[in-house]
Amino acid sequence: MTVVGPSWSRVWSQSADSDGGSGDRPALAVLVQYRMATTEQMHRVIAPEVRIEQTRRRLAKLRAEGLVDRITLPQAGRLRVWFPTSYGVRIACEWPELRGRRPPKAIADPTAARLRAGHTLTVTETALVFLEEARRRGELCRPLDWIPEVYHPVGGGEGVIPDALMYYKRGREGEGWGMLRAFVEGDRARMGPERLAAKLTSYGRLHAYAPMPVGRRHATIQQQPVEEEWRRHCPLFPRLLFVLDGTGPAGVTTRIEALNAAATETPTLAGFLREVPVLAAALTDLRSKGPTEPVWHPVQDPDRMVAWSQ
Repeated sequence: MTVVGPSWSRVWSQSADSDGGSGDRPALAVLVQYRMATTEQMHRVIAPEVRIEQTRRRLAKLRAEGLVDRITLPQAGRLRVWFPTSYGVRIACEWPELRGRRPPKAIADPTAARLRAGHTLTVTETALVFLEEARRRGELCRPLDWIPEVYHPVGGGEGVIPDALMYYKRGREGEGWGMLRAFVEGDRARMGPERLAAKLTSYGRLHAYAPMPVGRRHATIQQQPVEEEWRRHCPLFPRLLFVLDGTGPAGVTTRIEALNAAATETPTLAGFLREVPVLAAALTDLRSKGPTEPVWHPVQDPDRMVAWSQ
């Protein structure tokens, strides 16, 4: 995978010009990367400064060309949800801005799209609160700095697939700045609190995982260590953010308590939690107050409220 960071600002600004300024190419790139989005979400990502009718026309054009398709969710006020076709994925993954990415598995039919929509749209909405906050603050988090479902092996044929890996450049141009990176897990309360908390163990395994060199024959042979998958993209292990949705305040508290129990009662996580900030927040708080505000609960000290960049 291509490492992303500040260079994405140039890629994104140039991509709209590469298709005659129409914006079709950035729109398809976003939808391929994000997997699924509503019309409003696409509008907020690609063209918030214009009327939403322009975004609707653009998506309809891409659909007529066979690059994207849509479903309608009747239980959500006939909400239109867009996703890329296999043809759209194949076209977009040839572009430099998506080259090296593992292409998403194409959605087979409208039923498959409907069954995936809830979780995927929550992850897309989480991306948007960070993108929009960066725009407000004059910081940098471009649409393609949000990378869903990057596979990270942990040995034994198993792996960890975060809902997203995010790059966020903190600070304004001309001032001191720093690149922050985070694994993001979106939770819609569809699994028990214990299963959510078990994800901490998976990330602890990823943090500790040291892959064996391919073809190693003897333990005594000196070989160069194999680089961990996450280190190909990040110099430091990204912080871990749990974004909680689909439940009220009591449910959010229960889920944070489960994460805290896992953090304090699992000795093998001690080293991981010393080195990596692990925080949880309700998506409603991210929307209403902003993700850079102190709305995050450290899983080891859930009574505190901190900023995610702390």
